[in-house]
Amino acid sequence: MSVAYVTYADPEGLDDEKETALAAWAEAGISGRAVRWDDPEADWSAFDLVVVRSAWDYVDRREEFLAWARRVESVTRLANPAAVLERNTDKTYLRDLPVPIIPTRWVAPGESADLPDLAEYVVKPAVSAGARDTIRTADRDKAREHAARLAAGGRTAMVQPYLDMVETEGETSLLYFGGRFSHAVRRNPMLAGGSAAPDADNARADLRTPAPDQLALAERVLAGFPGLLYARVDLVRLADGAPALIEVELTEPYLFLRYAPGAAENLARAVLEHAS
Repeated sequence: MSVAYVTYADPEGLDDEKETALAAWAEAGISGRAVRWDDPEADWSAFDLVVVRSAWDYVDRREEFLAWARRVESVTRLANPAAVLERNTDKTYLRDLPVPIIPTRWVAPGESADLPDLAEYVVKPAVSAGARDTIRTADRDKAREHAARLAAGGRTAMVQPYLDMVETEGETSLLYFGGRFSHAVRRNPMLAGGSAAPDADNARADLRTPAPDQLALAERVLAGFPGLLYARVDLVRLADGAPALIEVELTEPYLFLRYAPGAAENLARAVLEHAS
């Protein structure tokens, strides 16, 4: 079985999961190979399965990336599917999910950025990754100006309250492979101290056993996305203690494979099942 591990031009070597995943695939009898998604020489039809992993430069080239996904899906099997990638790469999908999310004021192009009074604001674009173009501020005018700037640039802005509990309770990420829970971690707060942490800091985490209410919410979220190979459900607790969805990562999430014994093997098993 031949499987492509889809990555990007990574001059800084940020993808430290690639070798872990490929080694587990090889142990499971999978012939895996890392291939850039934008490699013009790649023959995607030669693979039994194409697995999107660290395509971390898609944000500035989203339409090109989605066109690539549709082309690949026309000649072989793609995981996750192109329709899932299209929906998941724009965080406005959160408005349609029947689960609790962080209260959000959406500011679309052409709309005024009238904001509620909050102690602190987080303002980010709906199409983004790794906290790019995201700010945390207690200044309402600064928050409004950033949202207006994003909207003026043709981007939908998300304005949310900053939740202090991410620095104590933390953000919990639940990882699923082939629809089965694999492991969970408490992630490093990306906006601690008021600024966006570098992407590499997102890989710092501690293994965590999720609470029953977190598992229940994650499974409610994933019920709306059938046919997934991999998923990461990012949760936080609101002020009343109830869990809420930050986002569900179905495109190119960091999977924290080195944090849990058997995690890479769980992914390899799901790849085998998905390609059969």
